Amino acid sequence: MESEILRGRRNFVVLGNTTDESKYAYKIKEALLKNGYGVVSIPADAESINDVDMDIDLLDFCINPVKGLKLLSETRKSIAYAIIQPGAGSDELERKLDEMGIPYVNGCVLRELEKDGRYTFDDSHNR
Repeated sequence: MESEILRGRRNFVVLGNTTDESKYAYKIKEALLKNGYGVVSIPADAESINDVDMDIDLLDFCINPVKGLKLLSETRKSIAYAIIQPGAGSDELERKLDEMGIPYVNGCVLRELEKDGRYTFDDSHNR
């Protein structure tokens, strides 16, 4: 059974370092792809998310909060929902999401996949 946060969402944008296998943004991207979700990766040094060529069902902040806020503030994309990974949030980011009318949760995509048995943390991860 799909978690409440992921249910019905098919297109994800992951903000963060998705090329370094040791980073959570990479692990999130790979886990979503493995489970059949559409995923676009936006690196931490990106200037914009406006070129994403799909509707954004879920924007996953796995990035420095200042950089995440900058990318969010300049976007013209419609974003249905956001998840703020541990360490990626700030009061300013949450205020901006509220101002833009984007519902969000502070949480972890991998934990949501784990709830459904679609992701397993190995021993190198802290619970």
